[in-house]
Amino acid sequence: MQDKPYKSVLIVGCGYVGRRVADLLPADTCQITGCVRSKQSAAKLELSGIAPLVIDLDQPAAKTGWADGFDEVFYFAPPTPHGEQDLRMHAFLQAIDTAALPRRIVYISTSAVYGDCQGAWITESQALNPTTARGQRRLDAEQQLQAYCELHNIQWLLLRVPGIYGPGKLPLARLREGTAVLREADSPYTNRIHADDLARICVAAMNSPHADTVYNVSDGQPSNMTDYFFKVADAAGLPRPPTISRSEAAQVLSAGMLSFLNDSRRMSNAKMLDELAVTLLYPDLDSGLRACFTA
Repeated sequence: MQDKPYKSVLIVGCGYVGRRVADLLPADTCQITGCVRSKQSAAKLELSGIAPLVIDLDQPAAKTGWADGFDEVFYFAPPTPHGEQDLRMHAFLQAIDTAALPRRIVYISTSAVYGDCQGAWITESQALNPTTARGQRRLDAEQQLQAYCELHNIQWLLLRVPGIYGPGKLPLARLREGTAVLREADSPYTNRIHADDLARICVAAMNSPHADTVYNVSDGQPSNMTDYFFKVADAAGLPRPPTISRSEAAQVLSAGMLSFLNDSRRMSNAKMLDELAVTLLYPDLDSGLRACFTA
């Protein structure tokens, strides 16, 4: 009789980043289950050797005990798309049997929980002041998870993540359409992390001796948002987009895009590098984009 793998791992929201995390976990010691919303996504997981679990966190059936008995959980599902509460996180926590609790939960949150810091450098001690419903939902999810884990003695780690980029996750369609961007003088600071580095950070967080703490996740090289679009265009061999003023942007850009333009901050990744002992594969945007177009 074959021994059971040492750890059973659940990845909730096993998509672009989740599949990368699964690829990093040792198959000989981990039994990996990926939770997705559709049968099409489940089929992709099966092709990758990941056991699929089809759950729609927006449906009442998601409240049943499908999340029982896993040793470790990576939670990557996005929040509910509306309101200021993350009902999906609530559904997930309700689905855990308190008699079969995980050892640790690693959650990908967002840097939007900090709100607008007017371009200042920030650490994990920065006050939380989300200025968008998107950021408020993430803060609600963080608070739900922390309260649940503290009640049930589960280890937790929050990864506050900015823009994620990588192969297949670049604004190429937008650039081909020639959509305008803010002129650099008006453009806010943004932070980013390559998807491959984020996956490695998630695994390091799960295996870290540190617990019940928060990490800012970024490459530590913030720039303005316009510079990001320019560099992606250059790397892809596409024309740089036209630039407009902030007043013009309010007339032509979507509400969703405008919400990103109202927050400006530069995130220190010193705690992440020190405590998780991660060496980034792509410590700046230039190296990350080269990898995107040469892979």
